[in-house]
Amino acid sequence: MSIHRASISDLAAQLNLSVSTVSRALSDHSRISDATKKRVWELARHLNYQPNQLAAALRKGRSNTLGVVVPHIDGQFFALVVKGIETIANQAGFNVMICQSNEDAAQEQKNIETLLNAQVDGILLSLSLSTHDFRHLEEVRRREIPLVLFDRVVENTDVSAVVLNDYQGGYEAVSHLIAEGCRRIAHLGGPQHLNICKNRYQGYADALQRHDLPLDPLLLHFSDLSIQDGRQGMELLFDQTPHLDAVFSCNDLALVGAMQVVKRRGLRIPQDVALAGFSNELFDSLTEPMLTSVDQRCEEMGRTAVQMLLEMIQEGPTKVAPRQVVLQPKLLIRESSQRSMLQ
Repeated sequence: MSIHRASISDLAAQLNLSVSTVSRALSDHSRISDATKKRVWELARHLNYQPNQLAAALRKGRSNTLGVVVPHIDGQFFALVVKGIETIANQAGFNVMICQSNEDAAQEQKNIETLLNAQVDGILLSLSLSTHDFRHLEEVRRREIPLVLFDRVVENTDVSAVVLNDYQGGYEAVSHLIAEGCRRIAHLGGPQHLNICKNRYQGYADALQRHDLPLDPLLLHFSDLSIQDGRQGMELLFDQTPHLDAVFSCNDLALVGAMQVVKRRGLRIPQDVALAGFSNELFDSLTEPMLTSVDQRCEEMGRTAVQMLLEMIQEGPTKVAPRQVVLQPKLLIRESSQRSMLQ
């Protein structure tokens, strides 16, 4: 049985007033007498009238809603980014609509269409693994909807973005492995069209070069970086270079898969194979041994991105010059890479 929800028309009919008078009374308009306001509010409370906040906001040219598109909310990274976004957005009086692309470019485009149809005031987006076509972003900008990218972004464009210094994170992780005595360091990399994967790989390559170590193609494996990808990649790497002594992975999921293969082969971590990853997932402190990883400043990334978006909404998207904020990573050294502690 459906329950009828009282509307402004219902209030107007029962009070024998016009809809516009009731609407003004509810909004405490100065031209409406106190007696009329009292009558309207008494009936509104009696009928449990609930104003349509979205419709009211749209009449004012605002939905007070921000759209967020993330590749997924598995793991800790995007969940914490969204937490940072919601904290600042809610403090500013905005609601947040969250969409997942599930790493699918077509779904990402549908997410954007949904948010545009919902008339959100601004959009925050992190690209999917399979996104190569950016026309849906051009549509957002054509409609002059404020847009900020984060983490996975389109490089060399005039779209505002918040990113981590992924290159520095990769460089520091590999330099740490080298300092621990590792010389045959494999890399589990991700799709190189993605800025984060490309920059982490470049940090790996430059750290090797800086320490006069060769960049061996047989120590490289690129995939979508799932746990299964990590297992398969590690098996292939061992088959190609059985004497590798360390792994730097572009993310921690693939590193867990690699760890399983190392253990299955009866090798010790970190004495035989040292491990370092990227993302600082919650499970890093629960594995045996605990995983060394690069922290991505998740919540700070979310807070910074939404603050940029709110500034664009306040000033107008065409009045705020596009800019990029680069956060600095932090290498968290744990047992999986600490060879020197065991000597």
